[in-house]
Amino acid sequence: MKTIVITLFSLIAIIFLSCKNEAKKDQETTDEIVKEVVEEKVEMKELGIVLEPRSGSTAEGKVLITEENGEVTLAASFYGLTPGTHAIHIHEKADCSAADGTSSGGHWNPTFTSHGKWGATEGYHKGDIGNFEADENGQGTITLTTNEWCLGCGDENKDIIGKAIIVHQGADDFTTQPTGNAGGRVSCGGIIK
Repeated sequence: MKTIVITLFSLIAIIFLSCKNEAKKDQETTDEIVKEVVEEKVEMKELGIVLEPRSGSTAEGKVLITEENGEVTLAASFYGLTPGTHAIHIHEKADCSAADGTSSGGHWNPTFTSHGKWGATEGYHKGDIGNFEADENGQGTITLTTNEWCLGCGDENKDIIGKAIIVHQGADDFTTQPTGNAGGRVSCGGIIK
């Protein structure tokens, strides 16, 4: 009987240790999966901006800027514009206090390149977003996604916080220096957290 009890206790101990080792392995696997998920954690930032009329216009707009996985997307919609082509740029300062929007400074150009069309091999300002069309009702939209901007990262060559979005009266010709000859500033909004 004593042998049976010892054998039984031995079996229970083996099973217990085996289960304990299995639980330890399961916990290690779980910890590894959690670690991978945390390391791959996606951080998303989002910022909404309202553009107000400038230079006696009725042009207004709403802009949503999101950052996810190192890419920033600017999605904008406008109304109250004159029908036709309009330029949109990021300017140096989030200051729209001047009636004509000039308090926002020039195009944001931290890399000191020539003005041009976004993505052109000849060069472009980091603030050279491009042109969009306003329909017969004065409404228009534009969307741009890039890894050349960030929201609040502190990199002076990428961070668009503290800048302004400006819509111009006319089209950007992508060649006239330093502004693209896009005309007056008809709408302005600061990129502020």
